[in-house]
Amino acid sequence: MAHTRKRVGATVLGLCAIAAISFVPATPAQADPDIKDVKARVDRLYHEAEAAQERLHDAKLDLADLRRDLNGLRADQERQDERLDDVREQVSDAVVRQLEGEGISTVGQIVVSEDPGAFLDSLSTMSSFNDLQASLLSDYDTELEALEIRREATDARTKEIAQLTAQLSAEKDTVDDKLAEAKDLLSDLEAEERERVLASRGSTTRVPTSVPASGRAAAAVQYAMAQVGDAYVYGAMGENAFDCSGLTMRAWAQSGVSLPHSSSAQFSSGPRIAASDLQPGDLVFYYSPISHVGIYIGNGMIVHAANPGTGVAVAGLYSMPYVGAVRPG
Repeated sequence: MAHTRKRVGATVLGLCAIAAISFVPATPAQADPDIKDVKARVDRLYHEAEAAQERLHDAKLDLADLRRDLNGLRADQERQDERLDDVREQVSDAVVRQLEGEGISTVGQIVVSEDPGAFLDSLSTMSSFNDLQASLLSDYDTELEALEIRREATDARTKEIAQLTAQLSAEKDTVDDKLAEAKDLLSDLEAEERERVLASRGSTTRVPTSVPASGRAAAAVQYAMAQVGDAYVYGAMGENAFDCSGLTMRAWAQSGVSLPHSSSAQFSSGPRIAASDLQPGDLVFYYSPISHVGIYIGNGMIVHAANPGTGVAVAGLYSMPYVGAVRPG
């Protein structure tokens, strides 16, 4: 009997095991996207888009410089054209005078002159007529060569502008593509999860009610802090939306300090400041190459236009890869 019970028990256990195996799916179910992974990918895409946007700002600054240079070259070329025309006219007049008989013999000139003595006094000038012609022709060649140099420089700047314009278009496409990819990634999540991702990207640091800034920095800090909660839009510089360098540019403009709309260019806007010497109002920079900028507000915090998911917010000084700081003005 005991032996029979053992056999029955074994049989039951075997059937249970078979039943359990029968309920195991043949292929593993598709795992839901991990929120941390999605957040990291969205962060990366937003930063890649911002880096492209900052390169776009740099290219626009370079383009403006090239166009100013081109305008100067064209003005210089016009002046050179005028100088060349003057020399060309002098050469033409000299040739015409010679053809009309100005080059007759010195003896003939003395004979026909009403004052042979006065003519003999200017004989040295008349005898150098051929030298004058040679000088005019030499001047003509020199001015012609100078004009050609200016034309080549103008053509080179024109080509640079065309190449940079193409680069601008490519960088703009990169910004749009990265932003679209981030939006698609977020749209694949359920609405509740998407809100969790976006919320997790915001600052958990309490926004200070006041920042002890002084001098010209005070106006810059006050303006930036007043924008907390505003939207982040690539290329924007106010009134209700900003990108990182657009916010810092507008903030310091309140103090009469002109900054370029570019984080990397703003890195050259003042003396470098050590992290231990930071004061409210200092510009702080991130990533290598530099592609993000914020404003230090004290107590190890910054205010910055973060990204499209966060907007203008307060964050920790070392919440991103820190590069350095400068003090504008």
